Amino acid sequence: MHKCYNSKKWRYKHVFLGIDIGTSGVKAVIVDKHGVVVDQQNAALAVSRPHPLWSEQDPDDYWTATQTAVLGIDPAFRARVQGIGIAGQMHGATLLGADDRPLRPVILWNDGRSFAECTALELAVSNSRQLTGNIAMPGFTAPKLLWVREHEPEIFAQTRTILLPKDYVRLCLTGDKASDLSDSAGTLWLDVVKRDWSDAMLEACDLSRGQMPLLHEGCQVTGKLRSDIAASWGMDDVPVAAGGGDNAAGAAGVGVVSDGDALLSLGTSGVIFVATKDFRPNPARAVHAFCHCLPDMWHQMAVHLSAASCIDWAAKLIGCDGPAALFTLAETAGAASGPEIFLPYLSGERTPHNDPHIRGSFLALDNETSPEKLAQSVLEGVAFALADGLSALKEADTNIEFLSVIGGGARSAYWGSIIAAALGTPLVYLEGGEVGPALGAAKLAQMAVSGADAASIFAAPPVSHVIKPDQAMTDVLAPKLARFRAAYSHISAL
Repeated sequence: MHKCYNSKKWRYKHVFLGIDIGTSGVKAVIVDKHGVVVDQQNAALAVSRPHPLWSEQDPDDYWTATQTAVLGIDPAFRARVQGIGIAGQMHGATLLGADDRPLRPVILWNDGRSFAECTALELAVSNSRQLTGNIAMPGFTAPKLLWVREHEPEIFAQTRTILLPKDYVRLCLTGDKASDLSDSAGTLWLDVVKRDWSDAMLEACDLSRGQMPLLHEGCQVTGKLRSDIAASWGMDDVPVAAGGGDNAAGAAGVGVVSDGDALLSLGTSGVIFVATKDFRPNPARAVHAFCHCLPDMWHQMAVHLSAASCIDWAAKLIGCDGPAALFTLAETAGAASGPEIFLPYLSGERTPHNDPHIRGSFLALDNETSPEKLAQSVLEGVAFALADGLSALKEADTNIEFLSVIGGGARSAYWGSIIAAALGTPLVYLEGGEVGPALGAAKLAQMAVSGADAASIFAAPPVSHVIKPDQAMTDVLAPKLARFRAAYSHISAL
């Protein structure tokens, strides 16, 4: 359904299109010059898991879903688009041959097969953590290419270009091989301080700069919409901005662009994101340190591979009719209503454990366990994992006063109360925050086209409401959080 006022379309003379290539779907939004979302559409994507630890997608599905989402936007708005920005899931290895066609499915951010290659990469480049700001993890792009080199040598030999998922869509849009620095920082091929490709990291993977896209700041133009695509979409040949990785773009969309600004993204994965004016890595605790999508800014992240995806999974498991029903079911039980503990590691974990092999578990079930208590334990388990991530960020001298909340999980105030209590941190919900990275992508396009400064483009949206930590809930959750943390060492040995 269109979120616009048809009788007032004439007011929107200049609008911007943001496209977010997510894991579960593609979102397209239209934003006016004030940053207000006036229309949006979604198109679903599927994930293939053909083997344990594997997670893949067909890159051509990204383009098909993009077409579907954009063409679902009201034609009156499409005709007024002045620029396009792109955001997307990070780390996905999209391998193209000499004809720029995909050679195999994309290996995704939550794919864990390349754990052995991570060790080999760090042995090959002894200062890799200093260069990249990160510990080598299977989710990053570089270890994936080492896996392809070892297990699919014929594919590796044919690879002429490596793009991230959103940048494959860019290639379809403009014909340009380009990327932004925030997304590229997640490949492990970037010297994050210098904001440039690292020859040492590329050489360790038998790759060269010639196989990499050209680098841009997120607010720079990388090309123009191809004439045939523009015609089919009912647009002019408008500029396309570099955009950003999903987390950086999502942060920019809600004004998290200055030193110390922080957000919590509750999407398929869960991310605590902090903008920093300088490079502040803490790889020992699996904290990510990447470039932001704006010049001369960086950011830290605590990343949890399963967040809202746990809600979707549990809803199906328990037989709920979607996430909203699961939230209602959990609320009937209440916080710490039973001994049940859920460890939300359905796809392994990053911060703080860096463990691709760990898997989720329900613990302490008894004869009194009910669907209500299972639902509640899932909400608590994700909140506890986020608390672990916040602890790791604090060890990197990061002080967070409050967290702006974005993503689909932001729709549940009850879950927010549990997260706020577990983290001991206020949660600030912003109008339009559920739109996520597509909003930031559209604003990056606006900045690229207009030349306006970041302060005028990336002001925080109005506050919808604030959830402060409830001390009584914090107190009842504290013993379960301690048991949650103790449980990891036991299940990791299985």
